[in-house]
Amino acid sequence: MEAIREIEAAHRKPALPQVKTGDTVKVHQLIKEGNKQRIQVFEGVIIRRHRMDELTACITVRRIASGVGVEKTFLMHSPNVSKIEILRRAKVRRNFLSYLRDRRGKSARLQELAFDKVTANDVSVFETPAQLDADVTEISTDENQDALDDAVSINSEVNAENAEAAAEDNVTPADDEQAIAAEEVQEGLDKADPGEGKAIKS
Repeated sequence: MEAIREIEAAHRKPALPQVKTGDTVKVHQLIKEGNKQRIQVFEGVIIRRHRMDELTACITVRRIASGVGVEKTFLMHSPNVSKIEILRRAKVRRNFLSYLRDRRGKSARLQELAFDKVTANDVSVFETPAQLDADVTEISTDENQDALDDAVSINSEVNAENAEAAAEDNVTPADDEQAIAAEEVQEGLDKADPGEGKAIKS
């Protein structure tokens, strides 16, 4: 049984619209024709729901086309059913509205109910707190302290480099001229007094 459940879970849709018997819906069905595919919309009243808690959950939708009743059954979890949009909701007390097959015109109308269309059509999936906690990676105290020490050492090196760069930038043109003049004087003295064992070149 567990293996069957795992296989079924892989083919289930994460969420389904809150359809009920008596709802007027638009079913968007993917139709494949050779190498082409298109979306066909079928609008009608849900006259039956079946096995809604299982992978084979299905709904039967009925509509009147050119005076002829047409019914189609759609598998809720089928990949070919791209979207189910709930348009109206009616007050019914049965799960199978078979009596609508014998009615025409006003007698086939159902009493409408007010409902939250946005909530009923919402198929978004929200993560539970347990799932959110599972996505968080735990870090030990030692690893956290090592990361902080590395960050401090890197910051110290960056600060030292910034200080050296600032000191170099603080050198003024006057200081550069004085240093150049001192070097020229020293070179002149070296030429005037070459020292012992050295001859002055003329």
